[in-house]
Amino acid sequence: MPAFNDLGYRSLFAHPELVRDLVTHFTPFKLFRNVALFSFERVDPVYVSERLAARQSDMVWRVRIGQHVLYVYILLEFQSGVDRWMALRMQSYVGLLCQDLVKRHALSSALLLPPVLPVVVYNGAPRWSASLDLAALLMQAPAELAPFQPSQRYLLIDQQRLDRAALEANATLLALLFRMELSSASEVRDNVLPALLTWFDDAPQESLRLSVAQWIKHLAQRRANPESFAFDSVEGVADMERKFETWAEEFEDIGFQKGLALAEKARMEGAAEGQVTALRAMLGSLLHKRFGALPQTATLRIGQATQADLEQWFERGLDAPSLAAVFGDDSEAARPA
Repeated sequence: MPAFNDLGYRSLFAHPELVRDLVTHFTPFKLFRNVALFSFERVDPVYVSERLAARQSDMVWRVRIGQHVLYVYILLEFQSGVDRWMALRMQSYVGLLCQDLVKRHALSSALLLPPVLPVVVYNGAPRWSASLDLAALLMQAPAELAPFQPSQRYLLIDQQRLDRAALEANATLLALLFRMELSSASEVRDNVLPALLTWFDDAPQESLRLSVAQWIKHLAQRRANPESFAFDSVEGVADMERKFETWAEEFEDIGFQKGLALAEKARMEGAAEGQVTALRAMLGSLLHKRFGALPQTATLRIGQATQADLEQWFERGLDAPSLAAVFGDDSEAARPA
């Protein structure tokens, strides 16, 4: 997976606030409107096929809709490059998800499979050219066989081509982050960042603040490295290089290279010690939720760790297959109680 998919966006969309923003403001569907935040539940996206080959989509959420306990499963894929076979990948993910639900006896009382919404969030420079429908990837079948051919569609959210006026009129956190991705450095400094800090003043979720700060860090790194992007024309290369040069020139003024903007604000308010304390609590809660009761050695290790270690373990904890993988070793601290 490209770096775009690893920590930045995966960390963001580990929060139900961002998932709800995405499906209510950046998709045409109305059924998610007015759905309470507690109705969004993250699901483990790792499936194992009959041949024991592990497969994983980037994010899986399920949403409880209405009073009749209808669950809609949302598959989120994050892409910085065009994948011709995305529709085929989505068909595999949907099939494995359904198989997993059957094996775990997680179906409705009527033993019917739930509806699934596959979504691709794409931020690459070239226009998305892959088919949105698996049918376009198949040879034309004889008429007699046509009804038996597979079908799978997915919804594409092409971030680079979102309507800028609509984004500026959208006050959600996700819209602000999309604007940051699409704006010049001076626009970020003068308009987006102040609005982002105001958003957190009104809704100060510490764990979400940490994820946003981490995302900003990855954005800064990608902006400083245009070679990590692919372009579909010489003109596109020249245009994006000019934008990257502007970002590089103004990063120092914004303060991204001296530290994360949100973390810097916290430090200015004298909250550095509180931030580390909150980070320890968030890490402990995350690991307990994923792996169960923590051994005492792991708790002690978290209590004595530096902020850098805590941030690294928190990032690993979002996707690590085991407690040992979170700490990066097979130490006693990683063994179950």
